[in-house]
Amino acid sequence: MTRRRPTDTRLHTARYLVDRDAASPEDPDEPVDRGAPSMDERAQAVEVAIQQAMRRGDFDGLPGAGKPLRHLDGVRDPDWWIRRKIEREQLTGLGPPALTLRTEDAGLRDRLDGLATEAAVREVLEDFNRRVREARLQLLGGPPVITRPRDVDEEVAAWRTRADERRRERERVREEERAREAARLAAMTWRERRRERRARRAG
Repeated sequence: MTRRRPTDTRLHTARYLVDRDAASPEDPDEPVDRGAPSMDERAQAVEVAIQQAMRRGDFDGLPGAGKPLRHLDGVRDPDWWIRRKIEREQLTGLGPPALTLRTEDAGLRDRLDGLATEAAVREVLEDFNRRVREARLQLLGGPPVITRPRDVDEEVAAWRTRADERRRERERVREEERAREAARLAAMTWRERRRERRARRAG
């Protein structure tokens, strides 16, 4: 029974190339010079390999599948891949100011939230703005500086609001813990409470 050949033209072409290259020469000691494959032949072979990999599911479940590309939201960033590498590997002090400032700008909020005083927040913001302005004035070439200075008063107000929210959340968690402890003690008998007090004193 004759096996049916696939109707996919690209697959047929790729198999022809494989069969042609696998053919043995009449004289095994003499190599056959078939010449380098053309650009079209290479492109067809690559396309067929991709299609076969897709049918096998080799591309299923890749990281980021079905998710929007982060570098396409907002301003088009031609150096997005460099910035992503710096962020992913947490590299510091590398690259031109245009790139290092973008990375710093992306993590500035977390850095501010780690500060304890308003004076420290203002100092960090003023230093950041100074470096942004200097980078915009330099004429050394490289990628453009698209990072903008921050409004110090607005950022301080936002920092204070987030700090208040974190404080209220901590108070809420402590209050819940106290309520659970009170409920646990209320459910205990006086003998159990006495044993617990003795265990605490012994410990």
